[in-house]
Amino acid sequence: MLKKVLSGVSSGIMISIGGAVFLACDNKYVGAACFTVALLTICIKGYSLYTGKIGFIPEKHDKEAFSVLLLGLLGNLIGTVACGYLIRFGLPALGDTAEALCRAKLDQTFLQTLIRGFFCGVLMYVAVSVWRDKGKIVGILFCIPVFILAGFEHSIADMFYFAASGIVSVKAFGFLWTVILGNSLGGMILPALNTAWKKNNS
Repeated sequence: MLKKVLSGVSSGIMISIGGAVFLACDNKYVGAACFTVALLTICIKGYSLYTGKIGFIPEKHDKEAFSVLLLGLLGNLIGTVACGYLIRFGLPALGDTAEALCRAKLDQTFLQTLIRGFFCGVLMYVAVSVWRDKGKIVGILFCIPVFILAGFEHSIADMFYFAASGIVSVKAFGFLWTVILGNSLGGMILPALNTAWKKNNS
């Protein structure tokens, strides 16, 4: 159990580093490209990232798979929150940037946030599945910048941004759970459709 949580913490640390470099870059295109260091490391090292694993639940949904998923999510939260507060303390300018970013996020409606989370989930599944099935990083190198530049929402990255922003509120809590729901639905849609197609043609 501890190993699963710590694997999630490792992912949380890497996502936080990706988020920090994005906040630090004046050029959003450079920041989006640099963010890929997070998922590249996570996939290569085999760390547990909720948004990278939820898409495979339709294929494998036994007790062990859910254990890895939920304990990994807990670790993701611990890692991102800890790093967020460290970044806010060590690099105050990034904390200010994160605060402005998060206040804008809180202006979104529930449906807007859900939709943005959904499409990020789709892209995360594509990125990780291409790595898992083909051993190629091309999905990561393109899908990560695409979801960032499109304005989609990534729940684990948002955990970091809110921790770095110093914003703690019921609205922020609700926002994060909405993104988690959107990421989950988006991550599962392609494998669910693929499974339905296979059953229909068997």
